[in-house]
Amino acid sequence: MAGGRRQAPPREDVLAAAMAMIAEGGLEQLTMAALGREVGMSSGHLLYYFHSKDELLLRTLEWSESRLGAERRRLLARRGTVRERLDAYVDLYVPDGHRDPHWTLWLEVWNRSRGADEDARDRQAAIEGAWHRDLVALVAEGVSRGEFPRVDPDRFASRLRALLDGFSIHVAIGLRGTDRGQVLGHVREFLDDSLPAAGLADD
Repeated sequence: MAGGRRQAPPREDVLAAAMAMIAEGGLEQLTMAALGREVGMSSGHLLYYFHSKDELLLRTLEWSESRLGAERRRLLARRGTVRERLDAYVDLYVPDGHRDPHWTLWLEVWNRSRGADEDARDRQAAIEGAWHRDLVALVAEGVSRGEFPRVDPDRFASRLRALLDGFSIHVAIGLRGTDRGQVLGHVREFLDDSLPAAGLADD
């Protein structure tokens, strides 16, 4: 209606805009004022919806994770060996490179989590839990099919994710001498050693 109050954009559009700003200019470019200009809202209006920048960042991470989760489920449901799907999981997990926007946001949210309330910490744990459960199920499937040696799926998944997190942080911050290709090579070598093909692990 002419002269009426301007309708706020859908919340998903705001989160998508926040992620796009991180991808283009890094977290330092993502201020409430800048995001407000991008989506046509005042910073006060954004604070009304999100209450704080910490909450905006966490919701943006959850939105990004929902998209990654859908892609992860698609990869894990496709045909092929369990090892092929495990390699696809690893490929999706590791950052695309220095300043990967999702990992940049992930690192910032976790850095701010020291002062977060229990609800925020529970939501962060839910993000990690989804990746962990899918990996446990994948390893368990490989063991049950005889593609992998007998390992404890939960323990193995915990160790593999710790390895992936460490390497991924190196890639995301641009640590010299560590790029995505090198990391994927290291992880493939670890998986070859830890989960040798059926028959190779037999005594």
